[in-house]
Amino acid sequence: MRTLITAATATLILSLATSGCSKSSDGAKAQSGKPAVAVDVAAATAATLDQAIEVVGTLEPKYFADVKSEFTAVVTEVYVTQWVHVDKGAPLARLDTRDADAAHRAAAAMALQADVAATRASRELERAVKLKEHGLVTQQNLDDARSASEAAAAAAQAATAELTAAETRRAKAVIRAPMAGTVALRTVNVGDRVENMGSGDPMFRIVDNRVLDLTVSVASARSAAVEVGQVVDFTVDAYPGKTFSGRVSHINPAADAASRTVRLMVEVPNEGGELRGGTFVKGRIHTGQRTGVLQIPRVALLSWDVERGTGEVFVLKGDIAERRTIKTGEATAELVEVVEGLVAGDKVVTRGGFNLRPGDRVQISAPQGA
Repeated sequence: MRTLITAATATLILSLATSGCSKSSDGAKAQSGKPAVAVDVAAATAATLDQAIEVVGTLEPKYFADVKSEFTAVVTEVYVTQWVHVDKGAPLARLDTRDADAAHRAAAAMALQADVAATRASRELERAVKLKEHGLVTQQNLDDARSASEAAAAAAQAATAELTAAETRRAKAVIRAPMAGTVALRTVNVGDRVENMGSGDPMFRIVDNRVLDLTVSVASARSAAVEVGQVVDFTVDAYPGKTFSGRVSHINPAADAASRTVRLMVEVPNEGGELRGGTFVKGRIHTGQRTGVLQIPRVALLSWDVERGTGEVFVLKGDIAERRTIKTGEATAELVEVVEGLVAGDKVVTRGGFNLRPGDRVQISAPQGA
């Protein structure tokens, strides 16, 4: 009986072994039947990381002036058109000066009359002084003459001031450029009535485009890394592939309570005049460098949770692809810092990863890095 059980057991074991070998052979055949996936790879390498904060903003002229009239009048002449360069003090337009001319003539007449009265009072004072020396007038008479002379002199000074004001008002009838620049806006024509400076749109806007201001915002959590003088590189859609730069000139001491951001002012030189106010830009504030930072290409990431700082990549183990979760740090336009999950020299898939499954064989078609 024991011999029969042993034989039966041996028969079962042999059967199972034969079946297992058959299945293993079939699996091997299936594995060998799936072609290797062609991929590109790159090695995780330690390098210097340029730390930067990505920002967006709008360029505005640093220096500009809205030109208005200082009194209400009708425009009689316009000397410039839009988009022309003007020097400081150049005439832009002339207003109707008939009222100003009349006021100037009246002020001139009053000033002349006051001068005559002051001269007469001065002579009367001199005469009173001489008569007093000979005892022909009293001290009261002398004091009255002196008071009259002083009053006449004061009246002459007031009349002269009125004349100066009238001359200034008449001179202001010619609207002049307060600064050198380009006429970016002209809103008046001959015959238009302009109001005083307290109301209405500007007659002209003069813009100096040689220096621009770029206003951007950064998260308050990262604002400690920003300092005055740091370089900001940026691009604009008008010049694809070209990079412009400026420097941080001012940092708002208070964060915005609603957005939790801090506004920065970046001064941008523009001597060539390529950039224009109102242009939208994308840029990076360079805040420093770190050496020996492990990095991989951004294209290697299959998924990336930026807020949590985690991502997934395919790593090669021989010719087998292994899916791995990594912890990420700072990123540039092309590279991502790897904090955990990889070591220098590990090869990650940069192209073809979405065709892979964990455990698939791969064939490196265009290796990158070492």
